[in-house]
Amino acid sequence: MTMNFLRLLPVILSILLLAAHFLREGSIVLVVLLVAALALLFVRRSWIARIFQIGLILGGLEWLRTLLNLIIQRQMLGQSWERMVLILGFVVVFTMGSALVFQMAALRERFHLD
Repeated sequence: MTMNFLRLLPVILSILLLAAHFLREGSIVLVVLLVAALALLFVRRSWIARIFQIGLILGGLEWLRTLLNLIIQRQMLGQSWERMVLILGFVVVFTMGSALVFQMAALRERFHLD
């Protein structure tokens, strides 16, 4: 149980980061849905893993959209944007990469993905 929690930690952190992002955007419904969705990680079904994988890819695309918008805003204001690209670029990669944890043998077995 503890090991599976550690394996799922990137997924949990990515979902919480997305929830924080949407909270800042004022999308309370999305925040509630994302946080509530974490409870689905207790359900051992293949479709749960696939939904999380799709959601994490979409979440990474949302971070990428946000990154591009922020670059444009900062350039228009004449502000530095390079460091922000590194930080949010890492968040994009981390979020999308979190979808890959379901490929680990232990999680493939847990979610009946074989």
